[in-house]
Amino acid sequence: MVFAMSVELDPRAADDVLSEEYEQYKALSVLAVTSGALGLLSSLAFLNWGLALIPVLGVLTGLVALRRIRLRPTELTGSRVAWAGILLSILFLCGGWAYLAYAYVTELPAGYERLSYASLQPDTEVKGEIYPPDVADWNGKRVFIKGYVYPGKQQSGIKQFVLCRDNGDCCFGGQPKLTDRILVTLKGPLALEYSTRLRHVGGTFRFEPANAVDGLGGVIYHLDADYLK
Repeated sequence: MVFAMSVELDPRAADDVLSEEYEQYKALSVLAVTSGALGLLSSLAFLNWGLALIPVLGVLTGLVALRRIRLRPTELTGSRVAWAGILLSILFLCGGWAYLAYAYVTELPAGYERLSYASLQPDTEVKGEIYPPDVADWNGKRVFIKGYVYPGKQQSGIKQFVLCRDNGDCCFGGQPKLTDRILVTLKGPLALEYSTRLRHVGGTFRFEPANAVDGLGGVIYHLDADYLK
C-alpha cells in the first residue's frame, strides 16, 4: 500500500525564503568598504594637519556609498559599513584637530617667539632675491622652531648640526636649499642623539650671510640653542 502525503506551503513563507536567499546575492558596496577602511586610517589625523584629508575622504566616500545603496537597494548592501566609516572619520577628524591645536598652543616654551621656515624664504617672484629682506629683524631674538636633523658622521653627543625644514631632504639623501637649513649650536650641557624624528629647538637666532659648514654650501641662518626637545 502506498500512502501519498501532500504538504501545503504557505505562500508568504515561500516569499520570505526566496527573499532571504536573494539577500545573499546582493553585492557589498566597494565604496562602503573603502569608507570603512578610511575610517580606520583616519586615526593618522592625530599625527599631522595634512593627514586630515584621510577622514574627509572617509566621510565623502561613505556618503556616496549610502546614496548608491539607496538608489540600488536590490543590488547593493553595506550601509552599516559605510556608516561606521563615516562616524569613525568624523570622530578622528575632530579629535585629531583638537589634539594638534592643543599641541601647537602648548609646545611654545616661555620666553621664545615662534619662527617658521616659511618666514625664512625669499619671494620667488623677485628676481635675484636670496633671502627675505626683513629676515634681519629676527637677528638676536630668542626663537622657537621645528625641523629635522641633517645626518652626519656623528650619531651621539652632537653639539652642532644642521636643522632642515623637510625630513625628505635631510633623511633621504636630498640637498636642502640655502634657506631651508639652520646651523644649530647647542649651549651648555645640551647634546643631541641623532634620529629622524621632528625636533623642537629654541635659542638666539643669528643672520650671518656668507658662512659655510661641511659640504652643504653656504649657511646664513644660525641658532645658539639652549632648548632642545
